Amino acid sequence: MIVIPAVDLRAGACVQLVGGSYDDERVRLGDPGAVARGWEELGFHHLHVVDLDAATGRGSNVGLVREILTTSDAEIQVGGGVREFDRIEELLTDGARRVIVGTRALEDAEWLDEMTSRFPDELVVAADVFDRRVVTRGWSRSLPVDVLDAIEELNALPLAGLLVTAVHREGQLRGADLPLMEDVAEAAAFPVYAAGGIATLADVRALADRGVAAAIVGMALYTGAIDPRAAASEFGE
Repeated sequence: MIVIPAVDLRAGACVQLVGGSYDDERVRLGDPGAVARGWEELGFHHLHVVDLDAATGRGSNVGLVREILTTSDAEIQVGGGVREFDRIEELLTDGARRVIVGTRALEDAEWLDEMTSRFPDELVVAADVFDRRVVTRGWSRSLPVDVLDAIEELNALPLAGLLVTAVHREGQLRGADLPLMEDVAEAAAFPVYAAGGIATLADVRALADRGVAAAIVGMALYTGAIDPRAAASEFGE
């Protein structure tokens, strides 16, 4: 199990939102590059970078993403609005270890099949989940698909992993959705990254006990609910 700090980008800043709502921003830091370097200095060797503006069609933070990738020594996975072959290739060329694909991957099975054949073991599918239903397009559209059914279809692909975000807990510090994540870890044929609601190191340990490979942690690290040094020491790898 590893803890991976979330570096979420919005309008040139590093932010944390509650439930993905642009109207409920709780954290805003003006220099995302410095934030990324700060996590490394604290002992984290992995980062999770997401361009929220690209994911929701509000814009792009492509320059900031490139800056973080080219100046960091961490192992970085990047997502947010990645819907084209060229963008995947560009991110990997810039230094991303893994690229996260969400909306198009879940809505266009043929495209995902082609991308995984071109980039085997380099793509992570992001399945944002609300009450076990998959949501896409920046959490604005609900698909008539149960997450476990989606996983069954994904298992045949050479993915680097599956990122499941419990949207109903995102940014709320109410604890991870352990029953959901346990079911996901049992169903998935690849590493599972869990996000949403993680508030304590006990949450992280509970996820580890349920077979989750990594926890993406945002609000708890930024607010100090989880001591970053303690998290990096126990789960930084």
